[in-house]
Amino acid sequence: MSGKRSRNKGKAGERELSKELTRLFGVECRRGQQFNGIDGRDVVGLPGVHIECKRVESLRLYDAVEQATQDAGEDIPLVCHRKNGKDWLAIVPLGHLPALANKLFLIQSSNH
Repeated sequence: MSGKRSRNKGKAGERELSKELTRLFGVECRRGQQFNGIDGRDVVGLPGVHIECKRVESLRLYDAVEQATQDAGEDIPLVCHRKNGKDWLAIVPLGHLPALANKLFLIQSSNH
């Protein structure tokens, strides 16, 4: 895939993921580049969660998790991945799972 087509697929994936997260949790999520130009954030809108969107056919899972973890700072790293014809997957280091579940429950319960 060419560089431009790959970038366009990535942008489309970020928009698609944003819509899905908005639907699931009842908070507005957006592409990071659309939200005041926040650098290093693919999708924003879930407080305390750093979301790395990977809309690719072949994912180097541990590389993606390491990138999200490095970029997350104090936030919880979350990698969301989807390939053509498949559902979105959410990948989080197991040690962060309880905190992520708690944050997502609080977000969802306060918005529904």
